[in-house]
Amino acid sequence: MKINDLSPNEYANFYANYIASVSNEYTLVEELEISIHRFIKFVQDIPMDKFDYRYAEGKWTIKEIIQHLIDAERIFAYRALRFARYDATVLSGFDEDYYVLNSTANQRSIMELLTEYSAVRHTSLLLFKSFTNEQLLYSGIASNNNISVRALGFVIIGHQNHHQKIFEKRYL
Repeated sequence: MKINDLSPNEYANFYANYIASVSNEYTLVEELEISIHRFIKFVQDIPMDKFDYRYAEGKWTIKEIIQHLIDAERIFAYRALRFARYDATVLSGFDEDYYVLNSTANQRSIMELLTEYSAVRHTSLLLFKSFTNEQLLYSGIASNNNISVRALGFVIIGHQNHHQKIFEKRYL
């Protein structure tokens, strides 16, 4: 299943930019696997002095953004698991700024962050590979909006793509 198979009623409008940033070239599972390698290679080419850089007061560092990607992917994958198991519990949102503030990302090495990110993505990849086509179509309520399991997978990819573009525009 590819991104063009999604219908707009499978996700909230605030995810539209993430969804739009995902290529239709690959399936969801293929893109989950390919995009992590693309992202790690991209980050490894960033000069070391940029990882703790903030382009403006109050903005996150690259390390903090990578930690944010790790945290958000865990949350999105958890939501996908709950919905794929037909759990109808309404799931709350999360305050991304609070998570970053309490992450200690800047005290970690970039290799440590990338290793964790890779491990989280591989776990997500295995999770999404385990879902049947029917389970990928299940949906639930998270952050007061309906979202399907497969849309959550594409949001994971699009969220990463979004932040990579920010790195390119504002940090490098």
